[in-house]
Amino acid sequence: MAGHKTTLEQWRILQAVVDHGGYAQAAEVLFRSQSSLNHAVKKLESQLGVQVLEVKGRKAYLTEAGEALLRRSRFLTDSAAELEKLAENIDMGWEPQLTISVEAIYPRDLLFRALEQFYPESRGTRIRIIDSVLTGSMEHILNKSVDLAITGHIPKGFTGESLCQIEFLLVVHHQHELVGSLQAVTQEDLVSQLQIVIKDTAAKPDNNQGWLKAEQRWTVDSFERAKQILKRGMGFCWLPRHEVLQELASGEFVEIEVTYSSGRTGEVSLVVPNPDLLGPGGHCLYEALLKEGRSAQCRKALRDIGVKIES
Repeated sequence: MAGHKTTLEQWRILQAVVDHGGYAQAAEVLFRSQSSLNHAVKKLESQLGVQVLEVKGRKAYLTEAGEALLRRSRFLTDSAAELEKLAENIDMGWEPQLTISVEAIYPRDLLFRALEQFYPESRGTRIRIIDSVLTGSMEHILNKSVDLAITGHIPKGFTGESLCQIEFLLVVHHQHELVGSLQAVTQEDLVSQLQIVIKDTAAKPDNNQGWLKAEQRWTVDSFERAKQILKRGMGFCWLPRHEVLQELASGEFVEIEVTYSSGRTGEVSLVVPNPDLLGPGGHCLYEALLKEGRSAQCRKALRDIGVKIES
């Protein structure tokens, strides 16, 4: 494999000469002699067979070819700097990538605010977010296939920090036959109705999770798909309050009361499946998620979107 004609150091010197307005100014910044910088640029031009700088008076100017080459060289030196920083982070134990499993019921605004806190400290760490539903979250924890898990179900043998409680409502379209026909529907009434359910993302889902006694069931992959079906006037669905605030406020959806049922809530917790392998980046993100989920600052925001916060 043929070696490269030029070096990163030569390109950095060229950038410094241009950015600081000349050889003398660049020499002061780089703590090098002016002659050594001039020699480096001349050698670069010789190796490339292209003139990149021309000196007019005491100032160096880029040629047209030099402008194109300098622009591309910045990508090269920036990439090298990022590579070196990544190696440094790995040496410190800072993870190059973090994977988070996030239960679908968890408000995404809280997740994204935590990621905003983490980003300035992330050191280039890539983030992979896996949306999970029901026992899919448990599966990621049991398999230890994620670094962090925001879950509504903590498997036996694991512990977690409580973030919030989600309130679920049974909702239908305002023109659905259940609306206005009875003061409160019974569980028997629901058996004959179409139920819209969200698909469990586990490889081996637990079919006993949730109320699934309806004779007719349609399974979708997200709350948004469920709402689209409801808006057609078909079926009922248990949905997190924060997911249907807008539809309830407009009157498009109606909450249905069920006899002998005080409603449903689900606790969401933050779990570290394998604490021994969580590095400094993971700890930093963990603290951001925990702070955002439980801080006093977000209590009002949570209540506004229909989420109950534990005191």
